[in-house]
Amino acid sequence: MKFTDLDLKPEILDSLSDMGFTDLTEIQEKTLPHILEGKDLLALAQTGSGKTSACAIPLVQLIDQDDKALQGLILVPTRELAQQYVSEMADVARKSNVVPFAVYGGFNIEIQQGKLNQGVHILVATPGRLIDLLRNSNLSLSKVRTFVLDEADEMLKMGFIDDVEFILSCMIHQHQTMFFSATMPKQIKHLVEKYLKEPERVELISNKKSPDTLEHHFRMVRPDFRRSELEKYIEQQKPKQVIIFSNSRHNGEKLFSHLKKKLKSVDFIHGGLEQAKRTSLFNRFKRTEVKYMIATDIASRGLDFSHVTHVINYEIPNNNEIYTHRTGRTARMGRKGVAMTFFTPRDLRDLRSLLKVNHIEPIYHGKEPDFSNISNRSHRKKHYRGSRKGKKKSPRPKKS
Repeated sequence: MKFTDLDLKPEILDSLSDMGFTDLTEIQEKTLPHILEGKDLLALAQTGSGKTSACAIPLVQLIDQDDKALQGLILVPTRELAQQYVSEMADVARKSNVVPFAVYGGFNIEIQQGKLNQGVHILVATPGRLIDLLRNSNLSLSKVRTFVLDEADEMLKMGFIDDVEFILSCMIHQHQTMFFSATMPKQIKHLVEKYLKEPERVELISNKKSPDTLEHHFRMVRPDFRRSELEKYIEQQKPKQVIIFSNSRHNGEKLFSHLKKKLKSVDFIHGGLEQAKRTSLFNRFKRTEVKYMIATDIASRGLDFSHVTHVINYEIPNNNEIYTHRTGRTARMGRKGVAMTFFTPRDLRDLRSLLKVNHIEPIYHGKEPDFSNISNRSHRKKHYRGSRKGKKKSPRPKKS
């Protein structure tokens, strides 16, 4: 189906044409008609499926431009996702009078209040900052027609369930409610049963957790040769743009310190950066001003970088779901992408679990690993307090 087949306003169709949008993705084709009809919706879809536009396009269509009141509310778990959402919303609404805006922590709340007082039609918000504004300003949700909870499962993992329920309790009037999620944990089922009224269900999650356009590559390395193997791989592949994921800020800093001497256009993003610096780096990366971005998992969820051709796991991820989210930064919206993961002989149990749970068909570089001698015991590393395993632990001091 093409966007021109939908009964969208001419200014929206013009904007979509400028954005290069012609054909709907599967999630857009399955959800847009329901959203435009005002129905409640539960949509389960993998990362990179076009969920952001599936919300942005119909919300802009449904806004009454003659009314300056807040009419659409989208709740997201992170600042970066809020910025991405409002950026796409602004592109869709560029030739209309619809005003989108994003609010999140780490930014002057008084400036945000001033913008809201001028009139905002669609608000994208993180839970904490939205609650601050509800309690400390004249922000009202009484005219919100459409509420969207995006990355619902991530909201729960980050401990936002009480905040989400508080925000939903502030909208006692009749309105459209939509949940978008990659998984369906029990808490999401509870929210669906409590807040959605006869929702349409769109489920595009299959046993295959990544798109067919994504290739999964793996290479066994010795820990002390990991860095040189990374350099060799980059030299061979010559990627257009790449995200290199590290499991910790400390290891990422060491890698950044080394690579910036070897490569041009390298940077490092992590949660310890000030918000302004994080935003600047994300924007420069999206504009391809940065070619190699070393990152902790702050960049692994929900963000759309259209030019990323390769994702490299410098270290095997700490759990199987993180792998899905990291590698979902490439091969988005039908584009081809490559995920390369470096692993050591000590990671074999983790690797076997990752391949099985994520239904991955691996492409190995070098020797294929032998899983035959791996036991079925829990593959996650235990963390011990005190000295190394096998030595006596130092006694804890008694409380005075």
